[in-house]
Amino acid sequence: MPAFELYDLLWNLLCKQPDIILAMLSLVHTQNRPKMPAKQDIAVDQYALLQRIIDGDTSAFEELYKMYYPKLFRFILRMTNQAESVEELIQETLLVVWQKPDSFNYTSKISTWVFGIAYNKALKSMSKNARRSNDVNVDDLLETMGDQAFNPAKNLENEDWLKCSLAILQPDQRAVIELTFYHGLPYQDIAKILNCPENTVKTCMFHARKKLQVFAETQEN
Repeated sequence: MPAFELYDLLWNLLCKQPDIILAMLSLVHTQNRPKMPAKQDIAVDQYALLQRIIDGDTSAFEELYKMYYPKLFRFILRMTNQAESVEELIQETLLVVWQKPDSFNYTSKISTWVFGIAYNKALKSMSKNARRSNDVNVDDLLETMGDQAFNPAKNLENEDWLKCSLAILQPDQRAVIELTFYHGLPYQDIAKILNCPENTVKTCMFHARKKLQVFAETQEN
């Protein structure tokens, strides 16, 4: 299959079937992955919950915890590829919500605030692990794949191909893709989560798409 067709296939799948494809793009498997929350969680008044947490209501915190746990689990795992750190990072993130609920300034959605905390915690965790063995250097990967003796397109199923394609992206690029296609957030919200200008988010997405395109070209017969 020509490279441009592989790239179009990948991108169309990401755009049209993010729930299925992002599941296929999991870089670290775990048997304990929690189920995603029910749709009725969307209707929960999170601002009321937060106010109760500010008042010290532990039941409100428990409700918010259950609401965000699976979302944070998925987001942190996708971004860091460090399965062993996910639980700890979720705890650290939600501990901030419990200990400093009044730090929310009401200039964004509560979900944006929570994901922003998680993003910063994940970045700090990755910086402590200078040897991020689970991240893939795109140049090294493409050099290896350029070797005629190594042709993953002939040996891997589509799922593995998709996993490899996501692996070449940097953590911030994976975060942008995850927040865009799975959580359905607009660039404006993602910019607040990543604490960067909206144009930077667009640039991240642009480079992510370019890397996926280059990756697709390496699969051309």
